[in-house]
Amino acid sequence: MSSDKPSGIEKIQRQEIKHVIAVGSGKGGVGKSSITSLLAVGACREGFKAGILDADITGPSIPKMFGLKNNSMNKGFIPLETSRGIKVMSLNLLLPSEDDPVIWRGPLIGGAVKQFWTEVDWGELDYLFIDLPPGTADAPLTVMQFIPLDGLVIVSSPQDLAVMVVKKALKMAAAMNVPVLGLIENMSYLLCPSCGDKLEIFGASKAKEVATITGVPLIDILPLDKKLAEYCDNGLIENYDTDLFKKLNVQKS
Repeated sequence: MSSDKPSGIEKIQRQEIKHVIAVGSGKGGVGKSSITSLLAVGACREGFKAGILDADITGPSIPKMFGLKNNSMNKGFIPLETSRGIKVMSLNLLLPSEDDPVIWRGPLIGGAVKQFWTEVDWGELDYLFIDLPPGTADAPLTVMQFIPLDGLVIVSSPQDLAVMVVKKALKMAAAMNVPVLGLIENMSYLLCPSCGDKLEIFGASKAKEVATITGVPLIDILPLDKKLAEYCDNGLIENYDTDLFKKLNVQKS
C-alpha cells in the first residue's frame, strides 16, 4: 500500500513496521494531535501494536495527552510506552523540561523528523501514526519524501479557512504521490447539555461538501467534547471511548 517515491528520492524502509499513517491538517487548531492519539488508542484496543511519531517538532503535544514526561535515564532514541503499551517518540521527551522552546530553523526540524524514523528503536509495530505539524513545509515534506506512507488522514474543521487549507494539503499529497485515506471534520458541533441540540459553533458542517468536491472519503464528523479535552489535559486520553480507528479504510492485518 505504500506510495511510489517522488522525484527519485528513495524511501527509507523499516521492515519491522507494517503500516505507517500520517495525520495532517494544513492549519493549526483543528485537533490533529488528539485525532492522531485516538487512532493509536483505537488500534491498540483492537489488539494491534501501535506507536506515535510526533513530527510536530516545535509544538509537540502528544506526550501531554498520554501523561508522558521526559525520562532522564533515556539517553538514546528509545520511545516511551503509555499505560496501554503505545510507543511514543516526541522531542518533548528529550528536553530537560517540557516547556522548553525549540527554536530551530527548517533543516534542523526536517533532520529531527528523519532521525525519529531511522534511529528510534520502534521494535515491531502493526501501525505507526505520524502527527504532522500544520502546513506544507519542512516536516511534512520530510515525512512524505522519506517515509513509505500507507496514506494520509486529513483533519479539518467547519470554517471556510480550514476548508481552503484542506485543498492545499490534498494538492501536496497528490504532488508527493501519497494516497489520502480520508477526511475527518473535527469540532463540527457541540451538543447542548440541556436540550441535546447540535450547536454549530464554527458554522455549518462542510465535511460532506468537501468530500464530494474532492472525491476524498469522509471518515467521520466529530463534535467538540469537554470530556476529551479533560482527558487530554490530564494525560488520560487512553480512557476515552473511541471507534475512530475502526472507521479508517486501511488494511487491518
